[in-house]
Amino acid sequence: MTVAPVAAASADRTRPDVLDGPFTTRQLLRIDEALMAADSETGLTFSVYVGPLDEPTRQHAERLHDRLPDQASAALIAISPNQRVLEIVTGEQANARLPRQACALAALSMTATFGGGDLTGGIVTGLRMLTDQSRG
Repeated sequence: MTVAPVAAASADRTRPDVLDGPFTTRQLLRIDEALMAADSETGLTFSVYVGPLDEPTRQHAERLHDRLPDQASAALIAISPNQRVLEIVTGEQANARLPRQACALAALSMTATFGGGDLTGGIVTGLRMLTDQSRG
């Protein structure tokens, strides 16, 4: 009788961690589509991190950005919902196309959407705004 629960527990441990996160499969697909569109339309590489950020949060986000391939053309959106923190980190090439003011405007729009309880919508909106800005 204990075989089924053990097998189920074993199967649960093999699932990717992403399935235990705050997003449904549909939400993950929406975010993935927005990321792919942003990458293909701009030539930059966008990434999203959702999870806890160590203090100071900006430095932690910068360390995450440093781990990305091709850092110069990368833009990272780091979000810690429980801490109510959002950081946008850009590499040198990405920074030339995404000035601080554009990132601040995208962050403002994202946090407004997050405040309404829509984490996925905020991420997608922010990616679209950054994409539009980087295209000029």
